[in-house]
Amino acid sequence: MRRRPERWQLAAPILAMMLTLIAPVAARANPVVPVTGLVPPLAFTMTDASTGKSVTAAAFRGKTILLYFGYTNCPDVCPDTLYKVHQLYLKLGAAAANTVFLFVTVDPARDTIPVLRRYLALFDPHFVGLRGSANQIYRLTRRYRVVASVHPSPNPQAYQVVHSALIYGFGPHGNARFIIPDLGSNKHPDYAALVADIAALQSKTQPRGLLTWLARLG
Repeated sequence: MRRRPERWQLAAPILAMMLTLIAPVAARANPVVPVTGLVPPLAFTMTDASTGKSVTAAAFRGKTILLYFGYTNCPDVCPDTLYKVHQLYLKLGAAAANTVFLFVTVDPARDTIPVLRRYLALFDPHFVGLRGSANQIYRLTRRYRVVASVHPSPNPQAYQVVHSALIYGFGPHGNARFIIPDLGSNKHPDYAALVADIAALQSKTQPRGLLTWLARLG
């Protein structure tokens, strides 16, 4: 019997197209894009840089997860994003204890466990670094339609890494609920709205769907 595709598998191409079209608008009109039912649940097997041990998504169940893909040598987008997520943590209050920021490196050749651990500690001691093999990273970026490519070079100036700047938000049960399109490039993030969105995840409030959100733009 042929297996019926999951709902998120059918919706993934539509989601990718919509994100391309609406991300610039989303950054101005609303800090998050609801994606309930359109993005697969949180699932991975990686190495936790804080412990050096293998970890799966199950270890973070019960927590609100913010998932981001980047690399430690990033000159601008990653440090800007991490600084702003740290500012968000400061404004979360008690909710910060139930919120985990996962930083997945897309450049494992240079981002060793010690490098990843030291880098994240510069921004916030609560951030969790994840590192995997090239195959593990490829599967994870493909799962969430994240653009990521590495072009190594002996010349550090010619070593190129490309990656998406999205942050995925997952509820306590591992279900994808929203995307923050580009926090790093937003000069004036709406922290109050982001805090409310995260609080809604933890309070089990059902978010509006993507089509409802799009209707608000009209």
